[in-house]
Amino acid sequence: MEGIKASPGVAIGKALIKKEEKVDVKNTKIDDIQNEIKKLKDAREESKKQIQKLYDHALENIGKEEAQIFEAHMMIIDDPEFFGQVEQKIKDESVNAAWALKTVRDTFVTMFENMENEYMRERASDLKDVSGRIIKLLLGIKITDFSKLDEEVIVIAKDLTPSDTAQMDKEKVIGFVTEVGGKTSHSAIMARTLEIPAVVGVKELLSTVKNGDLVVFDGEEGEVYINPEESVVKKYEKKMKEYEEFTKKLEELKGKESMSKDGVKVELAANIGTPKDVDGILRNDGEGIGLYRTEFLYMDRDKLPTEDEQFKAYKEVLERMENKPVVIRTLDIGGDKELSYLDLPEEMNPFLGYRAIRLCLDKVEIFKTQLRALLRASIYGNIKIMFPMISSIEELRQAKKILEEVKKELINEEIKFDKDLEVGMMIEIPAAAILSDQFAKEVDFFSIGTNDLIQYTTAVDRMNQNISNLYNQFHPALLRLIKTVIDNGHKEGIWVGMCGEVAGDPKLIPVLLGMGLDEFSMSPISILKARWIISKLSKKEMEKKVDEILNLPTATDVENYIDEFIN
Repeated sequence: MEGIKASPGVAIGKALIKKEEKVDVKNTKIDDIQNEIKKLKDAREESKKQIQKLYDHALENIGKEEAQIFEAHMMIIDDPEFFGQVEQKIKDESVNAAWALKTVRDTFVTMFENMENEYMRERASDLKDVSGRIIKLLLGIKITDFSKLDEEVIVIAKDLTPSDTAQMDKEKVIGFVTEVGGKTSHSAIMARTLEIPAVVGVKELLSTVKNGDLVVFDGEEGEVYINPEESVVKKYEKKMKEYEEFTKKLEELKGKESMSKDGVKVELAANIGTPKDVDGILRNDGEGIGLYRTEFLYMDRDKLPTEDEQFKAYKEVLERMENKPVVIRTLDIGGDKELSYLDLPEEMNPFLGYRAIRLCLDKVEIFKTQLRALLRASIYGNIKIMFPMISSIEELRQAKKILEEVKKELINEEIKFDKDLEVGMMIEIPAAAILSDQFAKEVDFFSIGTNDLIQYTTAVDRMNQNISNLYNQFHPALLRLIKTVIDNGHKEGIWVGMCGEVAGDPKLIPVLLGMGLDEFSMSPISILKARWIISKLSKKEMEKKVDEILNLPTATDVENYIDEFIN
């Protein structure tokens, strides 16, 4: 059986199937509306107590970064807009609290799951987790407890909530496999943090596995074996031992430079969404932040963040990074990523719509507020400002002009900022990649956003499962564009980074090194492995391989070449 690689490591053990508690929510007419609202409030309060326990447990046993998930759950429970709608439904339709909550929840979940941004789609799981907990309390259904297990098991489930994974006893849960989920789902993120091997998105899993079956898998392969032959078990036992030895070697790389075998230094940075994510960077010895997604300051609230709120968030990150480079992307929202407090138009094709820099150049005051906060924070560290979704020189010049206006305002107000901070742009649209020789004359750096660049280059909606096989990071056209951008940047004396998923792909790291990429920005947990890979490579040798790779006609040819001649 095949699934999505979620968390590295080998697991061999008995299957424990997580039973899906049957939650049958019926629409029942009620007479005492106030009593029903009281039931809802009481269930919310009890949920808060349970989530507080989960937070405390996660903080003590897993880490601050992961415990923040339950802070987000607390925010949902306290969200007046969401629960205001639930209470209003109880009043307007005289329905029971569980039904009202389920109905409102389903509306919000559908909205989140239809968003193009993967992070926001996965946030639907937060809402499901919290509302599911409250609904079970309203209906008197017991919640599964993974903290009390008698033996080592591999958990098999349709899906796992953050609450499920947070309470797992790492000594007993040696791995898990789910039928749904993605690489950025909370369960996958938590598995990587706990260092529990995991594979997600395995189709027909629950109809194939029974309690007590022997399950064998490698979280870096994505293949899952049920009751395999002895030879398969022995093969994976050997891999398990090798993996344990490898992780010890990676720990020894902390504090060392990211340098190739022939002495070429690169920077290994991390992508983050909130100040809380800095913990993971420091824990994994990241050399900077290659992408700070600022849009999450604007999410899960009922009005725009103030200049001071943004300033504090940026300042916190800069201070904690202690003068290491921090690339902050300006607001990338709009189109499919709706904000309730902004009247954004519905669009036929939000991927190509009113979003990111296009929205900011139209709503200049929102843009200026963010730029003021960024500039004010710049004296607290090594900040670099990056504009997303640039497709024309005119857009870039307009964005830079607005930035200069804000600088003049701050000078007039005698507010200090770093006058020499670098300003760059993302290359995520083919037009920008093709015109990168011209863009390079006007910015201090490029950062290649491969997630969108693949999508736009291949004309493939990466969320459409019918054509997801066409969304391929090994596509020769993509690799040629990346090489073009790096070469054009270097001709003008600017550095070139990459903040898309490709930057942390073990198979493509050697290729990117050979192309001359200066900065690789990835998930914090991938940094030490990337450092190890680079230390084993000669950049000069990889340059020769790149010339051959760029002449291959298909993505399959590229991947096969890497497997045979590099990895």
